[in-house]
Amino acid sequence: MDLSKVAVSINKAINTQEVAVKEKHARTCILGTHHEKGGHTFWAAINRLPLSSNAVLCWKFCHVFHKLLRDGHPNVIKDSMRNKADLTDMSRMWGHLSEGYGKLCSIYLKLLITKMEFHIKNPRFPGNLQMSNRQLDEAGENDVNNFFQLTVEMFDYLECELNLFLGVFSSLDMSRSVSVTAAGQCRLAPLIQVILDSSHLYDYTVKLLFKLHSCLPADTLQGHRDRFQEQFKKLKGLFYRSSNLQYFKRLIQIPQLPENPPNFLRASALSEHISPVVVIPAESSSPESEHVVETDDLVDTDVPVLPVPLETKFDDLFGTSAAIDPFNFNGQNGLRKDDKDRLIEQLTREIQALKDELESFRLESGRLCQALRGRVNELEAELAEQSHLRLQAAGESEFLKAELDDLRRVREDTEKEQRSLTEIEKKAQANEQRYSKLKEKYSELVQSHADLLRKNAEVTRQMTVARAAQDEVDAVRREMQEKVKAAQEVAGRQEREQLEQLQELQRELVSSRTELDSLKTTAASSQQSSEVLGTQLLALQSEKAELVQCVSKVEAELAVRGEELQRVQSSLATERESGVKTAEALQNQLNEKESREQALESQLVSARWSSLQGAVEEAEKIIQDSLAQIDDPAHISCTSSADYLASRCQAALDCMGRLHSATEAFLADDTGVSALVRVVTQCGHLVGDTIVQGSATSHMVPVEQADALSDSVKACGTEALALLGQMKQQSSMYAADSGKLRAALEAILATAEKLRPRGLELQQGELGDLVEQEMASTSAAVESAAARIEEMLNNSRAVDTGVKMEVNERILAACTELMQAIKQLVLSSKNLQKDIVEGGRGAASTKEFYAKNSRWTEGLISASKAVGWGATVMVDAADLVVQGKGKFEELMVCSHEIAASTAQLVAASKVKADKDSANLQSLQKASRGVTQATAAVVASTKSGKSQIEEKDTMDFSSMTLTQIKRQEMDAQVLVLELETRLQKERERLGELRKKHYELAGVAEGWGDQVEG
Repeated sequence: MDLSKVAVSINKAINTQEVAVKEKHARTCILGTHHEKGGHTFWAAINRLPLSSNAVLCWKFCHVFHKLLRDGHPNVIKDSMRNKADLTDMSRMWGHLSEGYGKLCSIYLKLLITKMEFHIKNPRFPGNLQMSNRQLDEAGENDVNNFFQLTVEMFDYLECELNLFLGVFSSLDMSRSVSVTAAGQCRLAPLIQVILDSSHLYDYTVKLLFKLHSCLPADTLQGHRDRFQEQFKKLKGLFYRSSNLQYFKRLIQIPQLPENPPNFLRASALSEHISPVVVIPAESSSPESEHVVETDDLVDTDVPVLPVPLETKFDDLFGTSAAIDPFNFNGQNGLRKDDKDRLIEQLTREIQALKDELESFRLESGRLCQALRGRVNELEAELAEQSHLRLQAAGESEFLKAELDDLRRVREDTEKEQRSLTEIEKKAQANEQRYSKLKEKYSELVQSHADLLRKNAEVTRQMTVARAAQDEVDAVRREMQEKVKAAQEVAGRQEREQLEQLQELQRELVSSRTELDSLKTTAASSQQSSEVLGTQLLALQSEKAELVQCVSKVEAELAVRGEELQRVQSSLATERESGVKTAEALQNQLNEKESREQALESQLVSARWSSLQGAVEEAEKIIQDSLAQIDDPAHISCTSSADYLASRCQAALDCMGRLHSATEAFLADDTGVSALVRVVTQCGHLVGDTIVQGSATSHMVPVEQADALSDSVKACGTEALALLGQMKQQSSMYAADSGKLRAALEAILATAEKLRPRGLELQQGELGDLVEQEMASTSAAVESAAARIEEMLNNSRAVDTGVKMEVNERILAACTELMQAIKQLVLSSKNLQKDIVEGGRGAASTKEFYAKNSRWTEGLISASKAVGWGATVMVDAADLVVQGKGKFEELMVCSHEIAASTAQLVAASKVKADKDSANLQSLQKASRGVTQATAAVVASTKSGKSQIEEKDTMDFSSMTLTQIKRQEMDAQVLVLELETRLQKERERLGELRKKHYELAGVAEGWGDQVEG
């Protein structure tokens, strides 16, 4: 078979016309797959078609593809799996349409994908699903797990078939005769393949469920039974609706499913199951084959006969068997070798054509044999059904006869026992009459039963002797009633079936008579119209002759004007028609555009409102989660600082202002919903963060303040949920007021401000400048102190002499060395701070780094202040000591204070420094220098003090005993006073240190750092 013809048939079968696919084109496509043993040509032609842009084209492709999967070569399924992804994308694309062919194409493509996957998973099943019971058992490999899974896959397969069935019927207007229209037949034609697949799937599902029930418990298969019940009801209704359509009556004989589904809990019910058989009549009766005979597309079914002249020509060319040299063509005839080659090629082509025709004949005969086998199977099924009904009726009749014989015997026994009872003789005769009526007419048994019950009750009360006999009669009567009711039900069901068949035949007869009457009426009207047209034609011919004579006289005069007039009229008519069409098209486009704009506007409004509701719901979830967190016991270990809470609360208050503005803008113009959605989401996050941070901060403060802060946080969450609840409803959104939530946030902010340390009152943006200022002032203070010491040393050299001058020079020299060491320490600290800032700030500025590390920065500022203050105080103390007005102890205390301040500065600088930093090593070296200089000052002070005190030696030689005793007592009193005063001063020093530590902790946030 020529593959080009197959491609032409594919393009003819799959086109954009809304008519059913012609059977001859589909058959050519099927033969092409068997010829090439695959579907490459089919898919090569399909890939060039715009299936994604035309729904009718895609629908007809699905129909042809379904036929190829059923009747084409088995390799078609394997070749088509390469295009599974494209088919899936196309199904998803068409699924976006909610009506028309788009939705049907999506359902059909899903069915085809399911069919391919089923056959790939179960290669034993052919494309047409025709299998024997033995092949079905082999497909499951005698494994109950395989049968279970195979049943589930068949359920899914049949579900897709039913979805396509329902989709096609729901898209048709069943109130009209859609099956006789071309558009209706285009949609109904693929259902023939669906009916063929569904009948086999139903049959195999029933057989597999009976097999599973014989191997597994009934409870395990409850889901299978429920799903089968649902699909049985759908399939039965769809088969019934399809059988009533005129289109299917001429193309396919649809089976009818039984009244009730099989009872899988009763194993004997399998023998009552009758496999549904679908019969397709001969194709000559199909309307698709009428008036469509084309010699180029159909295979000639006549047996070709080789013409006689061809044989003689062959003998003339190649000679007979009596020739001397049969291969000496040049010697036998005068033809050239090229002519012979062409003739050989022609004969070869004819032989190949004959082989192709023979192959097509074989395929056609195989298909006809398959149809005949189906018909035979149907007739065998009908014969089996009739035989089963006949045997069932015979069994029931024999059973009823036996029951009647039993009744006769019981009645005779009862009559014998009741003959001796004269009082109930009439009642026994009535019973006998009722039994005789029971044998003739079963329908009167119920009333007779009631009468017998009443009479038997009276007899039982009157006669104790006949009680046993009467009980037997009642039992027999009940059994007889049940049997009669069963027989009546069977007879009634058969009568209903016969009545339905009779009604269906009557409907067909009525429709046939109606069509015949319409055809007769059409024929009569056409005959009458032909007669009228004949008479009119004669009249017109006579008038034409007269007009020809008249026109011939003025033809020359009106020729030019007639032509011009004709041209003008034709142009005007053309312009008028084009204008009308253009106006109608523009009006239709305008109407469609307006309707689309209205629909899009409504969708846009609903989408805006739904997006706003989604944002509000998300914000509610965030706030509810935050409220749930503060009640979680695990949240007790979480802590936070008051300054961070204040920053979060301030951010939430700023967001509330934006929320108010965005809400007013949305109420004025609902197109600005995106801004409101962003603000609502951000507000939910900020309020939720404020709630969590407020609860965490309450864990760091005293109980009373913690309870107040917790109440404020919960009130904030409640107000936020109330505000969001009002914003969810469009009607209450106008009344939404954010004032209460703002007040709750302001209360939390006020509480956080109260809880913030006083040292944090400085703006964080000024911390960087303050660090630089403090370090500069410390350096200036040290420089000033060094200058003053140098000045005091010069003054002491000019004024003092002797021991005092030596002491003053030693003390001032030690102070000068201390100032130089402090100066070096401050310089090293500055260099180390630059390294810390450059290494830790990243892309941020220096001020941002100091603001980010505010605790460390404030400790650094405090240490710098202490160093500068200590240097200034020590210079003042040294000045007083040199002048002789001060105390050596003040100078020693100032030295110790300077040592402590420098140690604090070193610690503050060292906390964020790299341990391998060179500047850190330099700072530590400078710190050791300060320590040594401080020790030198203390040592010089002590030495100077001892030298000064040696000059004032005690001379007691001129004092009397009484004076010495008096001085001793005064000395003891002074010692006691000094000890008491020392003890009080020590206590006062302890209290001062405690207060100092408390104030320093509040100012620098030591408590927050320790607890955090």
